Amino acid sequence: MSHGKTSQRYFIGLVLFIAGFHPANLSRAESKPTARGYVFEDLNRNGVRDQGERGLPRIIVSNQREVTVTKKDGSWELPASDDTIFFVVKPSGWMTPVNHHNLPRFYYIHKPKGSPNLKFEGVKPTGPLPASIDFPLHRQTEPRKFQAIFFGDPQPRDQKELDYIARDVVEELIGTKAKFGVTLGDILFDDLSLFERNNAIIGQIGIPWYNVIGNHDLNFDGSDDRTSDETFHRHFGPNYFAYEYGPVVFVALDNVKWNGAKPKGTGTYTSWLGEEQLGFLKALLPRVPKKKLILFMMHIPIYQTQDREELFRLIEDRPYTMSISGHTHWHGHRFLGEKEGWKGEKPHHHVINVTVSGSWWSGAPDESGIPHAMMSDGGPNGYTIFNFDREKAVIDFKAARRPANYRMSVFAPDEVTSDSGSSNFVYVNVFNGSEKSKVRMRVGRTGEWITLKKVLEQ
Repeated sequence: MSHGKTSQRYFIGLVLFIAGFHPANLSRAESKPTARGYVFEDLNRNGVRDQGERGLPRIIVSNQREVTVTKKDGSWELPASDDTIFFVVKPSGWMTPVNHHNLPRFYYIHKPKGSPNLKFEGVKPTGPLPASIDFPLHRQTEPRKFQAIFFGDPQPRDQKELDYIARDVVEELIGTKAKFGVTLGDILFDDLSLFERNNAIIGQIGIPWYNVIGNHDLNFDGSDDRTSDETFHRHFGPNYFAYEYGPVVFVALDNVKWNGAKPKGTGTYTSWLGEEQLGFLKALLPRVPKKKLILFMMHIPIYQTQDREELFRLIEDRPYTMSISGHTHWHGHRFLGEKEGWKGEKPHHHVINVTVSGSWWSGAPDESGIPHAMMSDGGPNGYTIFNFDREKAVIDFKAARRPANYRMSVFAPDEVTSDSGSSNFVYVNVFNGSEKSKVRMRVGRTGEWITLKKVLEQ
């Protein structure tokens, strides 16, 4: 979606003399300023390009529209507007700095006048473009096989629900072997003043944590989509970006378009990518080898996004793509085909992620005072652990504060009489199940295995 400000022309007492007018002069006057900088190896990890710290070639840098690659000396340049976020695409085997809450710092925000006056604070004025915008990287080992954690919709309304997150999921994840985590939007529930406290809690997990924007993370008093992400920018940087880890490429998308505040009411949103974001993808994807798996991360399921087919046309010829979202408050798998506008040789696998909040932290409290928070599909709240191995990914559903092998619930009669016949039903809710799942049961150790029939699909 488009977040750039429309360039304007100001004519103040301008007199053009025919003899001295040249179109080329006007073109130069209207051209956008250029941002320049370096991507460098930060040997001492102080975030500053010191003498002896070499520039890194062939690293991707973007302004959220155009994409460039650093030269041999690590230098880059891109057009700039008065509302631009520059970022480096973290390459495999390298890492950006993280802040005190383990939020990756891979970007530079250029908003000379800062964000507009909004209920929740945005970006402070950044002033003129620096002479050099430099991105530090340091080496790190990234294995072929690794794990990553995905949160859907933690969505706390207040400090009480932030405490639920800390006790229900964060506590058990401290010390995880996962390499990083991602929250797939609805980080909060409208009160954006809670970002700092939320980030402090998630930061306790101890791994880098990326964030995707959701419809409850917007500045609802923003006049349009361009001004709806200002508080998100302040805390997390760009609302869409990309990075590599090991053999996998991760692309975070913003598919929530804010249609503007209304005098009476909160306004509305649409699921939309927009021309500017698609332009970024058109520039980025040719630089990604087709042998690599790309995971597209977003908030609203891709099959609900209005301009999804423009994205599909860019990736249908790739053998290894997946996508993941939140938003629905139930967990599931979709294999997209012609019905959804996908024309690839094989269906596109889209995951709707289990939510941390279940159904918005509803339900009776358990013995620890935390709501049962069951999702609308009857599954428990929790998160997923993705197990990556080159172009493959195996997904584990992890219920909050439950054993790792808690993967289904079974509903059966307490008693069965000999004359009840076929009136007895056994229902199994397989939390991570899909249309490809096969479920069998038997009665006792010697009973005949029975294949269960699928009876419900979200």
